Amino acid sequence: MPQVTAAEISRMAGVSRATVSNWRRRHTDFPSPSGGTETSPAYDLDAVRSWLSGRGQLPAEMPAEDLRAALRERPEKGEPLRLLPLVLAAHRLDPAYLDRALDLPDRDLIRRATNLTGDAVTYGGDEAPVLRALLRCVRVDGALVAADLLGERGADDSTTTGTYRTPAEVADLMADLLPGPDQRFPADVYDPACGVGGLLAAAARRGARRLHGQDLLPVQAAQAATRLGLQFGKVRADIRGGDSLREDAFPDLGVNGVLCNPPYGNRDWGQEVLAYDPRWVYGLPPKGEPELAWVQHCLAHLAPGGRAVLLMPPATAERASGRRIRAELVKSGALRAVIALPAGAAPPPHIGLNLWVLTRFDDGAQTAPDTVLFVDAAGPGRQGWESVRDAVLGAWSAYDGGVFEAVPSVARAVPVVDLLAGPTDLAPARHVQSVTVAIRPADHLRQVRRRHAELRHAAEALIGVTERSELWTAAGKQPQTWRTTAVADLLRGGALTLLRAVPAGRVVAVDSDVEIRAGDVILPELFARPYRARVADAADDGRPLGRQHLLLRPDPQRLDAWFLTAFLSAEENVNAAATGSTIVRVDVRRLQVPVMTLPDQQRYGRAFRQVQELRDTADTVSRLADEAADALGIGLTGGALRPPDEE
Repeated sequence: MPQVTAAEISRMAGVSRATVSNWRRRHTDFPSPSGGTETSPAYDLDAVRSWLSGRGQLPAEMPAEDLRAALRERPEKGEPLRLLPLVLAAHRLDPAYLDRALDLPDRDLIRRATNLTGDAVTYGGDEAPVLRALLRCVRVDGALVAADLLGERGADDSTTTGTYRTPAEVADLMADLLPGPDQRFPADVYDPACGVGGLLAAAARRGARRLHGQDLLPVQAAQAATRLGLQFGKVRADIRGGDSLREDAFPDLGVNGVLCNPPYGNRDWGQEVLAYDPRWVYGLPPKGEPELAWVQHCLAHLAPGGRAVLLMPPATAERASGRRIRAELVKSGALRAVIALPAGAAPPPHIGLNLWVLTRFDDGAQTAPDTVLFVDAAGPGRQGWESVRDAVLGAWSAYDGGVFEAVPSVARAVPVVDLLAGPTDLAPARHVQSVTVAIRPADHLRQVRRRHAELRHAAEALIGVTERSELWTAAGKQPQTWRTTAVADLLRGGALTLLRAVPAGRVVAVDSDVEIRAGDVILPELFARPYRARVADAADDGRPLGRQHLLLRPDPQRLDAWFLTAFLSAEENVNAAATGSTIVRVDVRRLQVPVMTLPDQQRYGRAFRQVQELRDTADTVSRLADEAADALGIGLTGGALRPPDEE
């Protein structure tokens, strides 16, 4: 009998996992576990459907959940590989034909499914339930949904670590860096660690017509081929499984474009058996530098004049063990640019990754460049992804087009001879912070005056905020005290719902399956000073909850979000709920909240809004003061400003 987990029940009903937990505790008629484990029980699918239907919580159709349940009943690890060809075949069918196939008896359905794949896969008699669930999912939810569900199962069966799915925004940025100075996008693009095909899809959207990819996990390679076939029917995609470094599936391939997000930190990449490999033109990569092996692998597959863009960990730019290879890449002209992205742009979220732009020169027709471009898009002043993207593409377009001028604190073209004179440190921040450019005195004076005007305006706003707090009064001779209740009690009573970001998996994970709503309260899971919860605003609405964060969703008829936020951030409260020694976490369920009527909560909530406004305005004043001071300093040292004669 098919079974479902609590997570799957939450998806079926369109509620949070915390709501499912509340149902289990508060409703005696909720179905009892029929399998699983004590910590992760499983429930009979039909019983859960009946219970949800009786409460009006069950959607009319749940083909995706039916497919998950059907896959759960089949423990074979190779199941996704057997089913993915059917997804692509079913996608091409007329909906009426697919409906007729779903009405067939089991034996005829199995025969039809085998025929649809061109007899590439022969399905057995016990596979009728999963085949029916798969075809129904394709019919109702779409083939991409079905392919991704099969990919989830394939990832669950894998133990591979160190690889992450490239976020769509980063994939698009990498693809936008691939065209040459003529702005023509390469027709042939290769990704040697293609995962589910996100980078190749970005290339196809920009005009690539022949895609080549390889991935260590066969199920990922199959999923990539399926997804690309579903989205880009006229594009030729040749996707293969296997280890690109040890077993290159395209040894003779030369393309004009390579995109790659290689796996990080894998010391067992094959250095011992690949010591004499001809790909190591720039030197044998040390065992602890697998990323430099991927760099040279990508360069080996570039045709003369081709370009590669790789997403790299920042340590590769500065580790002593890779100095010699970095120097060779710089000296030969293969490395064109290193671009620092802000932390959180791509997993792992706590690290700001780098983009390396590389090229393969035709020695007889081209002269190696004498500079390398460095862009620090992770520095202050970049608010939001669009700002990051504009800074990167603006600097690269100017540099690639031959009309580049350094941008202070953002971008600089560093002479090759300067890089080779030291340890060949390629960290962008170390190079762009020392930018000096010719400054037009009149223009710079206008910038200084504009910054001063902004600073004065922000200072006036700060004075206004502080004046409003003068209306506050002392509570009396002794501080007020309240009866308190724990967050755990508010969760049990339904006044709060607790949501947690799903930890990102190795290969197919997204940052989170929890979407933030305006009015939610977001808390860090790890303790750090200052520890502050915050109220989500309209800009947060619809965004995924970040990892190592928790979300409390208050019932607005019972709890004020601002009131809740302030008391959850109180220092004594947080200290009492902190656990652990090396890694200190905050047990949010132990945090205490005063018991007040909703009008009193709202009164305190308005006051806490003022506190946050004071903090935000003070931060703005501080930032603008720094910018104004920097502008004055740069103007004086750069010769654009002259101090007054009088003291």
